[in-house]
Amino acid sequence: MLYTVKSNRSIEAVCAAMEPAVQKHKFGVMAAHNLKETMAKKGVEFNRDCFIYEICNPIQAKIVLSSKMEISTALPCRVSIYVEGGKVKLVTIKPTAMLAMFGADDLGPVAEEVERVIVAIMNEVAG
Repeated sequence: MLYTVKSNRSIEAVCAAMEPAVQKHKFGVMAAHNLKETMAKKGVEFNRDCFIYEICNPIQAKIVLSSKMEISTALPCRVSIYVEGGKVKLVTIKPTAMLAMFGADDLGPVAEEVERVIVAIMNEVAG
C-alpha cells in the first residue's frame, strides 16, 4: 500500500530537489506543507520536521475524475518527507492501491503510470 524510500541526503536537500524533479516528470506541485509550521500557527507544538508535497499530473487527473468523481477525495497524490531513525524517508500511498479502494479497475493503467512516475520522482530526489 505504501511506497517508501530512504535517503542519505539532508531533509533540506531532499525538499529542495522535490519541485524540480516533479516538473521534470511533467507533474506539478500543487501545494507544499510544512507540518511543524502549520501546527505552530494553530498553537500546537510539534517538534518533528515533516513536509508534505501534493503533486499532480492534470492530464491523468482529468482521466481519473472523468471516470469516477469520488476519487477526487484522494487527489492530489501526496509525498511525505520526514526523518525517522536518523534517515530521511519519502513515503507515498501507491496510486494503484488507492484506486483499488474505489473499485476503479478500468483505471488500472492510469494508476500504474502515475505510480511509476511518482516512484521515479521519489528515487531521484532521494539520490
